Amino acid sequence: MEKERLWTRDFVALVLTNGLLFAGFHFLLPTLPIYASDIGATGTEIGVIGGVFGYSAIFIRLFTDTGVRAFGKRKCLYVGLILSILATIGYAVFPSIGLIIAARVIHGFGFGLSTTFAAAMAADAIPAARRGEGIGYFGLGSTVAMAMAPAFGLVLLTDISPTALFLCSGVLTLLAIGTARACHTRPEQADLPVPAIHSSIRNRLYEAGTGAPAVLTILFGAAYGSVNTFIAMMASEAGIESAGLFFIVGTCFIFISRPFGGRLLDQKGAFAVVMPGAVLYLAALLLIIQAKSLTLLLGASVFYGLGAGLLLPALMTWMINVVRADRRSAASATFYNMLDIGTSTGILVLGGVAGTIGYIAMYWYVAGIMGLFLVFGILQRFSGHGNGILKSGIDRRK
Repeated sequence: MEKERLWTRDFVALVLTNGLLFAGFHFLLPTLPIYASDIGATGTEIGVIGGVFGYSAIFIRLFTDTGVRAFGKRKCLYVGLILSILATIGYAVFPSIGLIIAARVIHGFGFGLSTTFAAAMAADAIPAARRGEGIGYFGLGSTVAMAMAPAFGLVLLTDISPTALFLCSGVLTLLAIGTARACHTRPEQADLPVPAIHSSIRNRLYEAGTGAPAVLTILFGAAYGSVNTFIAMMASEAGIESAGLFFIVGTCFIFISRPFGGRLLDQKGAFAVVMPGAVLYLAALLLIIQAKSLTLLLGASVFYGLGAGLLLPALMTWMINVVRADRRSAASATFYNMLDIGTSTGILVLGGVAGTIGYIAMYWYVAGIMGLFLVFGILQRFSGHGNGILKSGIDRRK
């Protein structure tokens, strides 16, 4: 039987939209704290600038159901992208700490909406039998952005000007609107409102039925955020130079693992991808702890790339597959909420731990988190909770 086509015009448009959105975001991730410091921000204020973004994204996702019912997925995506552009302009036009924090809240709203609805529309555009593979490819745009955009952002800030940095970030997000407009998913998938349902704050935070992957996503978010945030400080503590190569090498192996992992999930189920991914990521953490040279650190980045490349799209696909088609926006919001909760909380807690015992020793705690991930995943596999999706990998409800 011939496979349903994956690389449609709609899917390509959404992959590009996602990549451009994340590129605009990652331009600012390492540079905005430096810019804030240059205009007089204290350490506490820089922490607020970093933390308020994730929590504002979580907050706005509580209202994704309301947005879909009122406007449909496509318009909600546009609103998110426009808010992101306005916030980026705000950084340049209002160079004061209070107003930058306010703009960061708006940017969190925009990013929360954009990521949620771009992923939900992509899930609609991907054939059900190839959803694991498709979600893996969908995330490659953000992977490239994570590897390349921070370096370009630093060059713009240090060698040209903050205005050039904010302008380029805004232009990338503007281009994302253009690519999103090239997507013409069927109206019943992307545009029409969905029926209203009664939902509590708890149900708005995470979609019913996604409990197991939600817990795993929080745990992985804590481990993932700790590597992305603290690897440079860990390398400095170990006397290792050129630590930025860690992400470039890791990104190459994310590219290798994602297509393979997606196809494996579609054929064998989530457990066949999530558990090997967790083992690979744990191996990366253990190598980081032992790293005394750039060679060993780059060896760790290989396992980091393979593990993250398997886990992120598999956890998202798992959530999307276990809900009805009209709940995919809520499932997408759940994934990003859990990832942001894990990342933001993990950075906050583990950063405090590192301040006491050092960054290298801190990674033993991160390895412990991935150990909990493995234990919880194995218990879910053999307890029978969510066993159907773990085995089949595909929700047959279109």
